[in-house]
Amino acid sequence: MPSFNYKAVRMDGEAVEGQMEAPDEATVIRQLQQEGLIPISARRAGGWRDQIFSSRRRQLLTTKEIGAITRELATLLEAGLTLDRSLQILLELGDEDRIKRVLEDLQNRVRGGATFSAALEQQGGQFPRLYVNMVRAGESSGALDAVLGRLAEYLEKTADLRETVISALIYPLILLVVAGLSVILLLVFVVPQFAVLFQDMGAALPLPTRIVMGVGDFFRNFWWLLLVLIAVIAVMIEKALARPEVRDRFDSRVLGLPLFGDLIWKLETARFCHTLSTLLKNGLTLLSALNLAKEVVGNRKLAGLMAEAGEELKHGRGLAQPFTQREILPQMALQMVRVGEESGALETMLAKVASIYDKETQASVKRLLTLLEPALIISLGVVVAGIIISIIVPILGANELVM
Repeated sequence: MPSFNYKAVRMDGEAVEGQMEAPDEATVIRQLQQEGLIPISARRAGGWRDQIFSSRRRQLLTTKEIGAITRELATLLEAGLTLDRSLQILLELGDEDRIKRVLEDLQNRVRGGATFSAALEQQGGQFPRLYVNMVRAGESSGALDAVLGRLAEYLEKTADLRETVISALIYPLILLVVAGLSVILLLVFVVPQFAVLFQDMGAALPLPTRIVMGVGDFFRNFWWLLLVLIAVIAVMIEKALARPEVRDRFDSRVLGLPLFGDLIWKLETARFCHTLSTLLKNGLTLLSALNLAKEVVGNRKLAGLMAEAGEELKHGRGLAQPFTQREILPQMALQMVRVGEESGALETMLAKVASIYDKETQASVKRLLTLLEPALIISLGVVVAGIIISIIVPILGANELVM
């Protein structure tokens, strides 16, 4: 039976942590509740893997880490503890120094009279502007615990969606790297072995053979120049994309790519709709929520169109009409947004759109991988076969001359 590391709080506010064997996390939480404890977290003990990853020191908190802090803080506030005491408990239960430093600074600022949103804003960009504004809205409405609960759910779903896409792309990336290294090893170590043989033959080599031999010589003698070229090209691309007009054209063309463009559109739709829904549920106006939600959209073309739609909102127009005119979202999403506006349940309909396109994104990734993996394997086979044929052809030609 697996072991779980848990953190909990007694009714008097005392922090408790330990380890428990159970079939799953839900069983651990139920057991803690039966013992009169307030569960904070229950994570499966991961052995050496957890030790390796926990030893890494990153400067900025990840989305997953912010989500975990938010969830634990919401749980403590819902249990009736004050914000100061809740932060103190998280400090006592914290494992990583950099997370504890952030929590300690937050606690000191709150004790000094600052609001929680103001304390978050002073953390040097650790917490996104969207996060800070949602907390500020929760403070204004007197429902900080509920807002933090929604924030935690939002961050967890965002992290899950990102991890789903990244995990799905790991295998093709590994396959691509292995394919490239295999070709380079052939060119650098195998092909040169035939150079002496071809010199002894004295016959003119076919053009494909000369090309392969030349590429092999280049990799062997000027590999450093190739690395420099790659670095220079990467820097030039980065600088070019930093220019707004270039980035807009690039993002616009990306959306037009077959397969990839559709995947990115669905991914951005899910992210935007889930963010906008969460903001509206927390009491923000539609215009304020839209201005914040468009910041999570990575595609500059879509973000620019959303900004234009936001200008029309200032003149009293709804969300569906300007979005439909600019085709910012897929047709089904636009129709659902229109229905949500007409029924007065826009935030609920946006949440449904986000859920639908989360699943659509996962399905698109699977379809893309179904096509990408065999394409990579076939491409590697064609390249390797071409190298082998370019070596065999002159050898067979020499044998025919001898006969």
